Amino acid sequence: MGKQKVIVIGAGFAGLAAATVLAKEGYEVTVLEKNDQPGGRARTWEQNGYTFDMGPSWYWMPDVFENYFALFSKHPSDFYNLTRLDPGYRIYYGKGDTLDVPADLNALMALFEQIEPGSSKGLKEFLDQAEYKYRVGMGEYVFKPSHSITEYFDFNLVKKSLGIQLLTSMSKHVRQYFKNPKLIKLLEFPVLFLGATPQNTPAMYSMMNYADLVLGTWYPQGGMNEIVKAMVQVAESYGVDIKLNTEVTKINTENHTATTIETINGEYKADFIIAGADYEHVDQHLVDEPNRNYTPQYWDKRTMSPSSLLYYIGVNKRVDNIEHHNLFFDEDFELHAKEIYTNPAWPTKPLFYVSCTSKTDSSAAPEGCENMFFLMPLAPDLQDSEELREKYFNIMLDRFEGVTGQSIRDNIVVKRSYAMNDFKADYHSFKGNAYGLANTLRQTAFWKPAMRAKKISNMLYTGQLTVPGPGVPPALISGQVAAIEAIKILRKQV
Repeated sequence: MGKQKVIVIGAGFAGLAAATVLAKEGYEVTVLEKNDQPGGRARTWEQNGYTFDMGPSWYWMPDVFENYFALFSKHPSDFYNLTRLDPGYRIYYGKGDTLDVPADLNALMALFEQIEPGSSKGLKEFLDQAEYKYRVGMGEYVFKPSHSITEYFDFNLVKKSLGIQLLTSMSKHVRQYFKNPKLIKLLEFPVLFLGATPQNTPAMYSMMNYADLVLGTWYPQGGMNEIVKAMVQVAESYGVDIKLNTEVTKINTENHTATTIETINGEYKADFIIAGADYEHVDQHLVDEPNRNYTPQYWDKRTMSPSSLLYYIGVNKRVDNIEHHNLFFDEDFELHAKEIYTNPAWPTKPLFYVSCTSKTDSSAAPEGCENMFFLMPLAPDLQDSEELREKYFNIMLDRFEGVTGQSIRDNIVVKRSYAMNDFKADYHSFKGNAYGLANTLRQTAFWKPAMRAKKISNMLYTGQLTVPGPGVPPALISGQVAAIEAIKILRKQV
């Protein structure tokens, strides 16, 4: 009897993780990837000596990467060199008004005390709680497949749920400890990309502050795509066959069992399928209606994480007065959040983020030049046009030059935009979202779209629209969880 064949749709972090875990267990695994590179949103783009990470740019939760590679008796250092950034990032509150977030915890305490006398004690307590949430959340919650609420019927887990403040808002939690608006913005910023305002995000997610301020902000030399290269290398060492430029067009089923997958390049037989492509796209467009998990109305009611307007910029000179990561909070944080989550619209006065990887990595740009990445969070599913993109790029550029005192407009030699229409075209991203499903309380754990295909016995979903949620570390975990669940089902088939 030959090996059981598993098809993984999508070579993003979740898909690669699932494929490698399954291959290590002896299954014959093929990954079908729509685009010409593996990595999903973590692709790269090169132009005239400038190399850009197209998607994720923050390396947080290094323990998750260490744990993943340890499954294969490897370590991240076997593949790439990590640099801890110090400062982790810079926040601009206005011209001449900046805050650099130090890597050293004692320096961070001193900084808080300087800004708000007495707050260092509150910061210690806040971070102690955040550490507990991180240990419980990352240790006991994220590896649950969340097929049913019964997985959480454990007294100790219920007790811990209260301890991690699942029912308190992040906004309320932060304000229990801090009054200064600068410190509040600093602590609320990580949830801006989780898909809800701080008022609607569970305080459980202060675990992100622990990941940020204690575990630190890192950078893999060569860029975030080095993680993808490492994962591909490990996957292929176990025999995973990654087929690029192979878009899936249909999943065929018989008696509630997936039998074959049709692609633009031909047909593949499967004993099991793990769908790591956009969940809504697979559910609504690749699976016949009788076998779908959800209705179009269900998907339309989901709260999505933001989309983004991105600009990849090559500058032919050095740019002073900026760090590797730069957050421009010189406008109203709450107004922009409302225009993303409450009253969706292109923002009145947007906050934005600028990455300059060439500050840390000389390979990212030609000598004497800078590689820059502008990102403005947007509500998903807005109108997208070149005119709107240019309008907002000029708004960001005007603010960048005014706040930093650095003129770059006439030094731009490489420029590419990326926004909602591109997310839809490249990833079939639902409503053009950039990060997945919002981490609201009603979309946490077993309230997320199910990992299990309810009407197809040999299929599971993985990635940022199912458990445990959006982000690179959660995607890595999602792939592992899906593989473990697949193995349980496959063993019953033998």
